[in-house]
Amino acid sequence: MADSNVTQNPDQAAPKPVSPTGRTEREHLLGGDPRAQAGEHLTTSQGLRLSDTDHSLKAGPRGPSLLEDFHLREKITHFDHERIPERVVHARGAAAHGTFVAYGNAGSATKAKFLAEKGKKTDVFVRFSTVLGSRGSADTVRDTRGFATKFYTDEGTFDLVGNNIPVFFIQDGIKFPDIIHAGKPHPDREIPQAQSAHDTFWDFVGLHTEATHHVFWNMSDRGIPRSYRTMEGFGVHTFRLENEAGETCLAKFHWKPVAGIHSLVWEEAQIAAGVDPDFHRRDMADSIEAGAFFEYELGLQLFPDSEEETFEGIDLLDPTKIVPEELAPVQLVGKLTLDRNPTNFFAETEQVAFHLGHLVPGIQVTNDPLLQARLFSYLDTQLTRLGGPNFPQLPINRPHTPVNDNLRDGMHQTAVHRGQAPYLPNSIDGGGPFTTDGYVEVPRQVSGPKVRENPASFDDHFSQAALFYHSLTPIEQAHIIEAFTFELGKCYEQAIKERYLTVLAKIDATLCETVAAGLGLPAPKSELVTHGPVSPKLSQIPPGPGPITGRIIGVVAGPGADLAGIDELRGPIEAAGAILRVIAPHGGMLGKGKHMQVVERTFLTARSIEFDAIVVAAGVAETPDAGDIKARILLLEAYRHNKAIAAWGDGAKVLAGAGIASGPGVLLTDKVDKDFGAAFVQAVGSHRVWDRQELVMASAVPPA
Repeated sequence: MADSNVTQNPDQAAPKPVSPTGRTEREHLLGGDPRAQAGEHLTTSQGLRLSDTDHSLKAGPRGPSLLEDFHLREKITHFDHERIPERVVHARGAAAHGTFVAYGNAGSATKAKFLAEKGKKTDVFVRFSTVLGSRGSADTVRDTRGFATKFYTDEGTFDLVGNNIPVFFIQDGIKFPDIIHAGKPHPDREIPQAQSAHDTFWDFVGLHTEATHHVFWNMSDRGIPRSYRTMEGFGVHTFRLENEAGETCLAKFHWKPVAGIHSLVWEEAQIAAGVDPDFHRRDMADSIEAGAFFEYELGLQLFPDSEEETFEGIDLLDPTKIVPEELAPVQLVGKLTLDRNPTNFFAETEQVAFHLGHLVPGIQVTNDPLLQARLFSYLDTQLTRLGGPNFPQLPINRPHTPVNDNLRDGMHQTAVHRGQAPYLPNSIDGGGPFTTDGYVEVPRQVSGPKVRENPASFDDHFSQAALFYHSLTPIEQAHIIEAFTFELGKCYEQAIKERYLTVLAKIDATLCETVAAGLGLPAPKSELVTHGPVSPKLSQIPPGPGPITGRIIGVVAGPGADLAGIDELRGPIEAAGAILRVIAPHGGMLGKGKHMQVVERTFLTARSIEFDAIVVAAGVAETPDAGDIKARILLLEAYRHNKAIAAWGDGAKVLAGAGIASGPGVLLTDKVDKDFGAAFVQAVGSHRVWDRQELVMASAVPPA
């Protein structure tokens, strides 16, 4: 045991007794907590006062971020290592393997072979995720979703690390720790988990109004997707593409789901979070197992590579801006099919490591200041999360092309390197490996003063939020109003609510007034911004019925049900790629012989959120279980959530007993036949019966 009375030698000294935050013993004796922050000024971890923490150091306002920005590197590095071993963001995820097939029409824009060569097949691994929640949080919270795709190309791995929202909260990556700290649970109580409805989030986005556009996307139905199958994906940033002739253009990446773009309604999302927190990952895994694969088309928006790097007045380096598809159509260049589930969740879904710096010839980065910081952050964060620099050697991260990198040793080194000269040039190992025909950046002029600034074009924080809101249908706008009212209603600080109402007052007067009324606060005076022509493509409500692949149809049955009718209905449903599941009072089998039905859900285990439509079979009304309260709730929830409802024969009596009469989206017939099956598939293809919602909206009492 050490002797605390041992005398220190005269030539020895120890560190000055100060706290981790620079507090002295005297300050502690005067009542200060030595562990708390010290001083009123923002500093680095070394105590250097900072004059700016919102802008990374760049070579001119539009130049690339500089490696010498010690504050950016310290801030991002510390943030990257805040969680061990869970991801700080995107911790809650699910993934699948698949194949990308190129259409062969991208060669004029890029020499990347996996895009340019017609019929070229490339293995992929895609991870979907929520941003804010921990690994144990729910799938259906209101949040941005990650859509990260790893292409194992012949020329090296290309990672398209995007989201289901095309814009981001911030314009400069140096603010990324700030927005995530604001969105995460409050550090004193670790509450609330996996949601943005709290003071610190709304405090941040109300003060950093560059977040407004993203906030509107998050408050829209895009924040609660129905399935990963029905979710768009975006590369967010603008990239520079180069073709074989050395010509360049600027581009944005888009994923277009073949199944259409659909979302949950808010109550449905809340129920799912409690009843089935694994809702999205279960949907994907079960669908792939059933052969209902997830399909997306990859598209490019292409722009001239002008010196200004703008298009139609829109700054292409501002990650809070979109280019409406009406101005620059999305050109489809290939199709992705996810058709294989992981074998081991940890080894694949958890250990996969994405990085925006994983590029291939023909695809290059731009000076977008958010992208520039991500190029550093994504690589850095793997060092803690995956235990060192050799994470590319994990099976899920290994490229599907030869690797000879001259990188050696380090933790978890699994390669056994040969030779004596891991350096270049050398004359010992035959001079190799050789640097020929490799990746070469397009030469770009870089100049400008070292500044912490944004270009003036980044100052417009509201016009595109207004464009987005006014491009939506009245139903979608009503959902945004409800979302703002709910989220701000969960804040305790009145000043935060009042401040954000001033933001809404710039977007739309009715929006602001309705949210203010819901909060019980006066609406501020409108200061509406102007915006460009509306973009109908931003609306999720389809113009007509779409595919129903992967949709789940519940059929309420029981002893005495018309089992032959169920089989008759099963035909058109399964032919359209959907799945029929029989719901009955008890498990087991219904009937015998040719039309025997397996009961896959019972009244106790079924909930409306699992089904995209509900049908009541004939022969159920006269059974003792016809009025079961759980079955009635199942039907009422599906009806309230605007899903297609159907019945044949005396099944209509069960609907009537639940208070559901004829009306929009309620299909009734005496028996199942070809016409009824076709009409039902078409009703499901519309996703929701929005006519029913419009009736509810029309009858609602306006706020006082």
